[in-house]
Amino acid sequence: MEFRLVYRGALASQGGGGKGGGLLKEKHRIRRQLHPQFKELWQSRWHLKRQIDHRYLKEKTEGGVEIMDYAPSGSEAQMTANKFKEGTFRFLPLITRTNGLACKLDILFLRRDDPGNLIRSGGGDLDNRVKTLFDALSVPKNGQMEGMNPEGGEDPLFCLLEDDCLITDVSITTDRLLVPQENDEHVNDVVLILSVTAKVIDANAAEFEWLSQ
Repeated sequence: MEFRLVYRGALASQGGGGKGGGLLKEKHRIRRQLHPQFKELWQSRWHLKRQIDHRYLKEKTEGGVEIMDYAPSGSEAQMTANKFKEGTFRFLPLITRTNGLACKLDILFLRRDDPGNLIRSGGGDLDNRVKTLFDALSVPKNGQMEGMNPEGGEDPLFCLLEDDCLITDVSITTDRLLVPQENDEHVNDVVLILSVTAKVIDANAAEFEWLSQ
């Protein structure tokens, strides 16, 4: 399965100017901007929407015969979100170890500078800015959501990855951003076009093979 995401705004350098709680809030701000796009993806692809709409099926045995029955705890998507709790949040990642998926990312990185200046300019070096992005695409861990709470429509909060180790390949193209700067934008703000290709890496997760097509 292939799809594209768009992000526009600040992208702090990890280990650079943004540190501590401030950087954690920056990462969550990126998650919140991407959340509606993931939510639309789940609603627009029938194989994902089915996980939202249909209650979770479980096996049980009656009279020596195995049959499928509905679990009382909600849909497949809700069951998945229950596994990824952090603070007051529940997260719903598309790509997890359990479903046997990984992904490739092709990133078009646009900013108001010459492409060759991206690594050494005021926004921070490219590698550390991309690390911030990868963290924002993933389910946070270890108390990172302390002091933050979900807003309307953010339970669960949709995201891309259980963990950024499920990114198997990355390609980055940098170029100058030609869109005029808005009053509420900083000169170092970026526009990112993320092309995501999901693929099966665990053949035992056969029911998810449609995601690689």
